[in-house]
Amino acid sequence: MFGLDLNHLSSGLTILFVISILVVFAFEFVNGFHDTANAVATVIYTKTLKPTTAVVWSGFMNLCGVLVSSVYGYDVAMKIAALVPVEALMGQTVAQAACMMLAILLSAVIWNLATWYFGIPCSSSHTLIGALLGAGMVFSMLPENTQHVGINWAEAGKIGTALLFSPAFGFTMAISLMFILRMAISDKEKRQQLFKEPDVDAEPPMWIRAILITTCTLVSFFHGQNDGQKGLGLLLVTLMTFAPLQFALSPDFNADKINKSLSEIQTQLQSKEVAAGLAPKELTKSVETIELLKQDIVVMQPTDVKSKLNVRKRIGILTKNLKTLLEEPNVITDKKAREIIKHESKALGKTTQHVPFWGLLCISLALGFGTMIGWKRIVVTIGEKIGKRHMTYAEGATAELIAATTIGLASQFGLPVSTTHVLSSGVAGSMVASKGVKNLQRGTVSNIALAWVLTLPVTILLSGGLFLFFRLFA
Repeated sequence: MFGLDLNHLSSGLTILFVISILVVFAFEFVNGFHDTANAVATVIYTKTLKPTTAVVWSGFMNLCGVLVSSVYGYDVAMKIAALVPVEALMGQTVAQAACMMLAILLSAVIWNLATWYFGIPCSSSHTLIGALLGAGMVFSMLPENTQHVGINWAEAGKIGTALLFSPAFGFTMAISLMFILRMAISDKEKRQQLFKEPDVDAEPPMWIRAILITTCTLVSFFHGQNDGQKGLGLLLVTLMTFAPLQFALSPDFNADKINKSLSEIQTQLQSKEVAAGLAPKELTKSVETIELLKQDIVVMQPTDVKSKLNVRKRIGILTKNLKTLLEEPNVITDKKAREIIKHESKALGKTTQHVPFWGLLCISLALGFGTMIGWKRIVVTIGEKIGKRHMTYAEGATAELIAATTIGLASQFGLPVSTTHVLSSGVAGSMVASKGVKNLQRGTVSNIALAWVLTLPVTILLSGGLFLFFRLFA
């Protein structure tokens, strides 16, 4: 199946694997019509594009976004995968690990479908992270997890900060951009066209349509680039759970190349310029880890999961320490040394990041086709229910431009953010800029805020509960 070696799995576990893969694709499909509806809301409600044209175009750009993201690496996907204790998970029996994956996947899909059904714009990112945290926390407390390895709270904190900050950023920047537009556009006729509520029976002028189509395209593309990688992260954890021997390390792992990278890093860390400066524990630990990693590579057996996991774990420790060192301005001051360490560290990190092409393609198609189905409930909320009137052209363009910029920047820094909350806050900000807070529908805004508050605790409890339930049958 897709070049996977599943001979070590029983027929029951093979069926469970297929179900898990299908649920990953289902999550990304639901993500498509749940989150991407935000991208098409403005072009549909301003009559810039017909609904069918808008959702097909948005779906295509989502697909392109996922495919293009693979060129720059899988930073967002790796951050999602890093939330759960992957190495410890792969050290468990396949049946036990499968229980955790199914709990994560099903709880994420259930909450996404529930909020979609009631037309509440809810973050798939929040949903997924809550599901990962719930199962991960329960896993950390299990008796068989003797080392009590659990959630990567440092990574969870960074993701949480990004999710918390991005809506506030979208809201503030939308207000600012609306004021800038009012001051920048001096032509009275254009100002009236932009800032007046559009005629429901009339199409916007061509220049406005061009702006709105461009912003819709950008939001759809960057949504695919960011949210598509969340699906890839889920897929990667699933593959490592059921086929750890194949996915603990990249198939192009080359011991000679790795040793060369390690020697290069070691040379730079032990150079006179670095040794003469401050020597924090990360520097000493990195040098020690390099020696241990070299030894692990020598004894690593291609058919031994444990030895591969040791190498994977050691690479993770080393790259994390090197990242900390590079963030300290007074440790590695030599510019050339910093560039070499950064380059070689990135190469090391890629040896634990392997997403097969079939997975990338299926995630892209699931997100793209999902966009074309079930979009209407969320579109109605975004287009009609956040404000007390239909949005103007300026409000729609502002919200989408801010959303595209925020999501694009987050993807560059490898941070998962919520398209839903960024765009919803952008719409709210643009409407507040027009006529103040009184221009918002309090009920809708309260529902969105309530969903935002409830998503994490609900998905944490749901995922943790499902994990414990599934373990009864493992």
